Amino acid sequence: QVQFVESGGGLVQPGGSLRLSCAASKSIFSIGFMGWYRQATGKQRELVAHISSAGDVTYYADSVKGRFTISRDNAKNTVFLRMNALTPEDAAAYYCNRLPVGGWNWGQGTQITVSS
Repeated sequence: QVQFVESGGGLVQPGGSLRLSCAASKSIFSIGFMGWYRQATGKQRELVAHISSAGDVTYYADSVKGRFTISRDNAKNTVFLRMNALTPEDAAAYYCNRLPVGGWNWGQGTQITVSS
């Protein structure tokens, strides 16, 4: 099965920005749609954004629309999430996976903390 390794998280002040990366162990073009998900403490994991194989179709949850941008580099088997204007409500562990997940394994995720 494909392995995903997320990175780029950390501590950021409210209003700050981060860029997350997700490296896959096989061709993401062959996987198809890819998504970024997040899980805050005590809450269920939710889909934040997804992107089509060619990168021409994207979706964003209402809570991040206009602030987050998903992109992909199929040649490098990497998916990105650019996050701007971060708020404490964005604090969570962020994961990438295919869409739909369909029972695939999750990576270790990357933690985002938003605090002054």
